[in-house]
Amino acid sequence: MISHRHTLSVLVENKPGVLARVSGLFARRAFNIHSLAVGPTDDPELSRITLVVDTDYESFDQLTKQLNKLVNVIKITELEESNSVQRELILVKVKADDASRTSVIQIVELFRAHIVDVVPDAVTIEATGGEAKIKALLAALEPYGVKEIVQSGAVAIGRGARSLTEIVAAERKQLRGA
Repeated sequence: MISHRHTLSVLVENKPGVLARVSGLFARRAFNIHSLAVGPTDDPELSRITLVVDTDYESFDQLTKQLNKLVNVIKITELEESNSVQRELILVKVKADDASRTSVIQIVELFRAHIVDVVPDAVTIEATGGEAKIKALLAALEPYGVKEIVQSGAVAIGRGARSLTEIVAAERKQLRGA
């Protein structure tokens, strides 16, 4: 079966243990989570979990059905690249002595990244972007000597004016009226 990368936005109740239950489901089903990010939403009672997982379509369908059965899960949305904005944050420590510093700075500017720390023999770079941009930046910096990398999980949001919490509120209102 052909594996495909899926980005899920999971709206959950902001309660202790919810993340453990969601990630536990992935562990029990032997799915490898490629990326995981959790944070608050515009509603303090809700949190959003953004998950990136590689799996075939049949297994992915089973996974979403199992996620929907979890008590604190409110809404699951798959965010395709074409209908969402997806970003990652990376901090990269790169060797940069007097001879190479100018070249490293040019690469940083080319990728619209930022130097956030400078010491005599290294710089720390902060960059945000999609997966392809992050990979390209790392490839460009590799010849100078990447000393350390810290990378966040992907965060993603659907395109358009309506928020996920607005969609959920409208669905709930429709259910109450039906």
